[in-house]
Amino acid sequence: MPRIGYARVSTSNQDHGIQIDMLKGAGCEIVRSEIVSGVSHDDRTELETVMEFLRAGDELVVHRLDHLGRSTRDVLNLVHELDAKRASLRVLEPDVTTAGDMGRVVITVLGMVADMELKFVRDRQRAGIDAAKGKGVYKGRQK
Repeated sequence: MPRIGYARVSTSNQDHGIQIDMLKGAGCEIVRSEIVSGVSHDDRTELETVMEFLRAGDELVVHRLDHLGRSTRDVLNLVHELDAKRASLRVLEPDVTTAGDMGRVVITVLGMVADMELKFVRDRQRAGIDAAKGKGVYKGRQK
């Protein structure tokens, strides 16, 4: 069963080298990576390439589920697409696969946690911005 790895980071100041090393160590001969937000499935050309390439019996491998997506809906839609291709998803941390029924339950729960984590990040960001505005030091990004 061919294993195809996918690595993603959100910003250019992040490094996906650790993800790539983990994926190669897990037996992925092909690893595609990109720098793009995981909030939406849109504009993720490397992920689209991987999804088009996958065949029956293949396994899409990611280091952590939040690298695949931050939205529960997007993650579950990707799992559904993999099912339609008779391929599976493997997450390395924690080690879980959709090849079995229990793995689907765990993936669903992990997707919900990733979604919730994104909400917490946004809440903390908003609180920091509001605090900075209250002190008069928030300038916002340059136009």
